[in-house]
Amino acid sequence: MKWLTGWLLAFLTMLLPATGMAQATASASDSVGIQVDAKAPGQPFPHFWEQMFGSGRAVLALRDDYRADLTAVRQATGFDYVRFHGILDDDVGLFQLGKSGQPFYNATDKSAGEGQPVYNFSYVDQIYDGLLERGVRPFVELGFMPRDLSSDPKALQDFWYHPNVAPPKDYALWDGMIRAFAQHLIARYGIDEVSTWYFEVWNEPNIGFWAGNPKMPTYYALYDHTARALKSVSPRLRVGGPATAQAAEVAGFLRHVHAANVPVDFVSTHVYGDDTADNVFHTDEHIPRKDMVCRAVDKVHKEVLASAYPKLPFFMSEYNASYANLPNVTDTVYMGPWLANTIRACAGKVDAMSYWTFSDVFEEGGVVRKPFYGGFGLIAAGRIPKPAYNAFAMLHRLGEQQLQVASDSALVTRRADGSLVLALWNYAPPLGDGASYTPGQPTGPARHFRIDITGIKADAQATVWRLDQTHGNAVGAFDRMGRPDFPSREQLVQLRTAAKLGEPEHLAVRAGKLDLDVPPQGLVVIEVR
Repeated sequence: MKWLTGWLLAFLTMLLPATGMAQATASASDSVGIQVDAKAPGQPFPHFWEQMFGSGRAVLALRDDYRADLTAVRQATGFDYVRFHGILDDDVGLFQLGKSGQPFYNATDKSAGEGQPVYNFSYVDQIYDGLLERGVRPFVELGFMPRDLSSDPKALQDFWYHPNVAPPKDYALWDGMIRAFAQHLIARYGIDEVSTWYFEVWNEPNIGFWAGNPKMPTYYALYDHTARALKSVSPRLRVGGPATAQAAEVAGFLRHVHAANVPVDFVSTHVYGDDTADNVFHTDEHIPRKDMVCRAVDKVHKEVLASAYPKLPFFMSEYNASYANLPNVTDTVYMGPWLANTIRACAGKVDAMSYWTFSDVFEEGGVVRKPFYGGFGLIAAGRIPKPAYNAFAMLHRLGEQQLQVASDSALVTRRADGSLVLALWNYAPPLGDGASYTPGQPTGPARHFRIDITGIKADAQATVWRLDQTHGNAVGAFDRMGRPDFPSREQLVQLRTAAKLGEPEHLAVRAGKLDLDVPPQGLVVIEVR
């Protein structure tokens, strides 16, 4: 009879729909049980991943599409701060030196004398007014060097807009500019407002964004002058650094400011998922993209705890899954599981993380010529929300208390009203090498989640949002269009429609139990009331 039973099982299996068969196979091979006690004590779970975002350089904040994208991300996440390069760059026009025979008009409408500083805050005001009017405050990165203040006018960084990265030629002029900048901000916005901002000195001085030699000692001179100049205007202004790449030099920076008795109110650094172990940890190992950011966060967290400032706020003021333009990474649904896993692994070790960036209104590599080129932003050119935007919007629903769960593919949280919010994901690596776009769907089994919740009412209901290849993903529609460089206005409308998450599912939670499948690179957020 055993042969008959086996034949019958095989015959019935042939009758199953192909998708059902795949799910059944996946459920058997990749099943995760999640046990949740809704009444269990929780740990505070501040939304550290969505308090701040990076953006393209300062002058882009004057554009309508920048401001539209800012508003959209603000509505989805409620974020508080935005950080960008270039508030001191020449295209903002803050600083110039007077030249004989050439009038430069300052606030009192008088021409400046030869070699005298002239400050023009017109664009600065428009940039910061535009942020504040939309409920977002600046996290002020103080860079780069105005041409007239540079010790080397030829020290230009490789970005398309070529910022000058040399030290100042005269620290008296630098100090005066910093004081004038701070005084103007306070006069315009008030010290109660400006004291809620953060002033970060420079950007990534340990690599090609700083031409001082040797790099860190000359950066310390810049930091010391800047911090003291800001504090001379008001001790309530908050200043920090070193804003280094590759989570580097934090311990040395903290030793320096302590030894030199220089003010410091926070520490900041950067890391990306494809930074190398050699650069970040000085080890010979391969660290997967999904693990690199939080391993670096853990490293810096421990360095701060071991320093003379163990309670100093720590900001990862740039992070993303990649520092390059990889279409199979930052444009795709891959970002849903990557982001959720990053939140899980970094929780409790960092005060805020600034995702780089909120929008592809961005020009470091030149003027963007097409959507979905692997840009850093949550919103593609043409105001098309990417899967990463939807991931942030979904994860914004998480509660303020975290409940412990024995899984590296789940976050369980509780809101103040007692409702539970769970995030579940099925991590799978990006398609191809990421360097060029590879169409198709990620391979691998679906992940079956068996959720068992105690401490909830018998008639509890679950609301389920999904992000995967067929939910909240405009890339498939873009592929079907032939990936046009310049979509028509009608195509942009179609792409924005395809990008929407759509209506959630509503499921009954029977006897506290809920089962669902998540495909590769899928993210699910479940609200249980």
